[in-house]
Formats: sequence, structure tokens, C-alpha cells
Amino acid sequence: MKKFLSGTVLRLILWLVSILIIIPLGWTIVQSFKTTQEFFGDVWALPASLHIENYANAWSTANMGSYFFNSILVSVMGVLFSLCLAVPAAYCLSRYRFFASKFIMFVFSAGLFIQATYVLVPLFSLLKDLNLLDNLVVLALIYATSSLPFTIFLLSSFIRGVSRSYEEAAVMDGANRFQIMTKVIMPLIQPGIVTIVIFNFMAYWNEFLMAFTFILDDAKKTLPIGLQNLMEVQRFSTDWGALFAGMVIVLIPIVIIYAILNEKLTEGVNVGGIKG
Repeated sequence: MKKFLSGTVLRLILWLVSILIIIPLGWTIVQSFKTTQEFFGDVWALPASLHIENYANAWSTANMGSYFFNSILVSVMGVLFSLCLAVPAAYCLSRYRFFASKFIMFVFSAGLFIQATYVLVPLFSLLKDLNLLDNLVVLALIYATSSLPFTIFLLSSFIRGVSRSYEEAAVMDGANRFQIMTKVIMPLIQPGIVTIVIFNFMAYWNEFLMAFTFILDDAKKTLPIGLQNLMEVQRFSTDWGALFAGMVIVLIPIVIIYAILNEKLTEGVNVGGIKG
């Protein structure tokens, strides 16, 4: 009976949280199909017709299309950079003991507590001196390095959960260390890699402060900055439908990625929690 009651209470809490998330999301989507007159008439009413032109206005007139492409480019490059840097580092720190290896792992773990605002000013000065401002590749590399502590910490827990017998068998077959990492370890920690891809992509996609500081050219700005610009413009032009359409455009990639990789994400979080 106690187990049944606790399960019922937990399900009710989950339903309540889901409703609190779905209602604002659904309300935003409904408003994106309204005209400004309908929005001010009754914010809870359904639109008389679906005004798809709101999305066209947000995409082209407000330049959201260019911002969207920039965000996709930076986020994908950032994810690739983070994996290329974190997988070898996590494998090395998890499998080998060498001078200062524990100290290096401690430094990476301490990096989890360092906020971007702490290094924003010196990093801006450095990029300015090196003429690297307004560079999307540099921004993606900054994203990747800033997420390395979390990425290495999580991947290390997955790698430590892999039996060394797989590597010993690969060595007997003549595989070198790089082949062991890429052809043995990485397939076995696939749930962890998928988890990292989703979390890092979401972080890079939604990041505002660094992109706002390091990207000054309007043509190279990312979607969060473009959405802020759209909010400023539509506040005075009172095209609220286009503003809500811009918000929905920002949500689309995250929803698609989560829908596709939902099971892998859940598996990765569960396995990582057990192994960690």
C-alpha cells in the first residue's frame, strides 16, 4: 500500500510538472499563428485562421534565417570539437596513471564550478588582440573548451565502467591505442556520447552571453541574439505574431533532437548514474 501511494504521488507530481511545461509551450505556439489584433483581443482564444506569414516575417524580414544557420553551424562545430578533445582526454585519464594525472583530473573537475562570466573580460581582450572576434569557428571552439570539464567528467565515468578485457583482446588482435579508443571504447560508451551530444548542443544552441560579447557583426550573430533583436524590433512595430513565431523557431531543433534521441538520452543518464 505504501509503495502504491508513493508511486501515485510521484506520478501526480510528474503530471503537474508536465502540465506546467506544456501550457506555456502550447500557448506560445498558438500565439505564433495570430495577428496582433487577435493577440490583444483575447490572448487565450484560438486564432481565426493560421497566419503562416508570421513565420515568413520572422524568418526573412527579421533575418532569423541567417541567425538560425549561424547557430546550427556553431552548435554542430562545438559538439564535434568537444568530442574530439574530450574523448581522448577522458580515455587517457581513466585508463592511465602518470605524473600529475590525478591533479589534472582535479583541475577538470574544478572547472565545473567556473562560470563563463569569470573569464569573459580577459577572453574578450585576448581575442581582440589576436583579431579573432567575429569568428564563428573561434566561438565554437570556446564553447567546446568551456564544456570540457562536464564532458570529460561524464565520459570518464562511462569509460571506467568498460571492462579492460575488451582492450586486452583488442591488443592481442594487434590493435594500437588509437584503434582501441575509436573502435572498442567509443562504441561501448555510445549512450554517454549521445548524452554529451544532446546536453552540449542544447547548451551551445541557447548560449547568449559569449555570442553577444564575441560576435559584433550582425551577419554572424546566433539565434539567441537574433531573438533579442527581434524582441526589440517587434516591441515597437507591434508584430507580436512574428515575435512568437521567432520563439517557436528557436525551439524547433531542440524538440526534434530530443524526440529522435530521447531513448538514448534516458539510457545514457541511467547508465552513467549507475557507473558513476
